[in-house]
Amino acid sequence: MFLKICLVLFAYLLGSVPWGLVIAKMTKGIDPRTAGSKSTGATNVSRLCGFGYGVATLACDLGKGALPVFLAVSYSNDVFFISLTALAAVLGHVFSCFLKFKGGKAVATTIGVFLPLAFYPLLAAAFLCVVLIWLSGFVSLGSLTLVTSLPLFLAFSGGKDFVPLAIFLACIVFFKHRENIARLHAGVEKPWLKSRQKPEDKES
Repeated sequence: MFLKICLVLFAYLLGSVPWGLVIAKMTKGIDPRTAGSKSTGATNVSRLCGFGYGVATLACDLGKGALPVFLAVSYSNDVFFISLTALAAVLGHVFSCFLKFKGGKAVATTIGVFLPLAFYPLLAAAFLCVVLIWLSGFVSLGSLTLVTSLPLFLAFSGGKDFVPLAIFLACIVFFKHRENIARLHAGVEKPWLKSRQKPEDKES
């Protein structure tokens, strides 16, 4: 029990590390919390610092979700403990103890926690995510599609044990994207690529 508690705490602390802020500050001297979408996530870091730094942020945010869950799966087959470890990692990212309990939007870390748990359902959901981003240009729309479809793919692929976790994390992602949802509804959400912006958006 003590080791399980330690691993859950480790998951939260590792999840709390704001890699987007660390990478942007160390490489470009930019605080992503004060520019762009004011997010420490990979998309904002990519806009502010360059694509490669966004990819590095994404990899780190994936890793801080995947590592503690991989350790939990290696240590125990208890679904509740594994789910709690995964949840702790994502909550660390969203409510970071290093950022006065503020943080990112939970998408990359959510993907990370499911890498060791349900790779193929995650791959199917990620495929839908990429298609939606390619068609629309909106990362937020693709992200919301990913977390919405993941519980369905889990349910139909033998991963029913982790459907509650996927639904709970989807709720967190939707909550953190409430402003993006409002902008999508209003038609003013900014696309990831500048080339996809409307002329009037570029002028403004």
